[in-house]
Amino acid sequence: MHRRTTATIDLGAIRDNFALADNAAPTSNTMAVIKANAYGHGMLEVAAALDSCAAALAVAALNQEVGLRAAGVDKDILVLEGVNSADGYREAEADGLTLAVNSREQVELALGSGTPTWIKVDTGMHRLGIQPGELGDTLARLRKASVKAEVVCTHLACADDLENAGTRQQLETFQSCTDACGLPRSIANSAGILGWPDSHAEWNRPGIMLYGASPFLSNVAAAADLRPAMTFETEVIALREIPSGDSVGYGGRWVARRPSRIATLAAGYADGYPRHAPDGTPTFVNGQVAPVAGTVSMDMITIDVTDNPGVAVGDLVELWGRNIPVAEVAARAGTISYELLTGVSSRVPRRHTSSGSVS
Repeated sequence: MHRRTTATIDLGAIRDNFALADNAAPTSNTMAVIKANAYGHGMLEVAAALDSCAAALAVAALNQEVGLRAAGVDKDILVLEGVNSADGYREAEADGLTLAVNSREQVELALGSGTPTWIKVDTGMHRLGIQPGELGDTLARLRKASVKAEVVCTHLACADDLENAGTRQQLETFQSCTDACGLPRSIANSAGILGWPDSHAEWNRPGIMLYGASPFLSNVAAAADLRPAMTFETEVIALREIPSGDSVGYGGRWVARRPSRIATLAAGYADGYPRHAPDGTPTFVNGQVAPVAGTVSMDMITIDVTDNPGVAVGDLVELWGRNIPVAEVAARAGTISYELLTGVSSRVPRRHTSSGSVS
């Protein structure tokens, strides 16, 4: 039997979300972040969908760009983690890539390369980047070696929380150390674009918002117009009547408080649905919400459809998408939408739609 568990990707929604990012900062260049297989949405398809609008693309690591170049994508590509070997620099130069320089060691490697660079400054994230006080000397050394330093950038640690004072401190630190650098700057991620106008610089780097998920910890009006790009759905493969007092699933976690009707779905944590989704996590079937009932299994989920008597075997069930926000499922499971979107497994087919067509 063919298993009808799919992730349908609306490329039109991704284009609309990109336009929202672009319009929020009309004087900035907008780079589309498509790392982690475009947050689980399909790197090649998303790159093609944004080819006419994105000023550049960004991936996390060197090996993530191989498919793009092989597919004929000739747009500028920034490798956010940079590389840590001379061979990596030679490969990047051969493929026409731009590398982030995130450490003293990467600065030394860059000195012998013709590869364009973005210089990252650590303004408080304490993950990657040179220290603010090192920027002037770093730029002087790169320029002396005729290395093209294109942009100075940083990354915001707490922009998803609009009440967090750390973002203001990061912006002030970055402003102070880059005032005299004479280069374009890049600060804003998705949360910066939508929530921190002062972070808009010559380059912005939207990621999660392109895929229709809010970057914020709480409801923020600026994110309300984002369109979910992924609809993760499966089908009902069994139905059974459960008497009051009986349990469902591993460990008997869910116990019927009334005579109940349970639908079994053909998806589980091996498909990327969170195993820790608690009872009550919403799904959507036949126009109604139906809650998870029982522990999520490797290949199956059980939901309570007692109040939706029309549900039948073969009906499609949305696990997240237009009706069930991925952020809600993530919050229920104690995680974030980023993890759920990137965690949809390779055994789930992606169907890409655009203007009514499906590929």
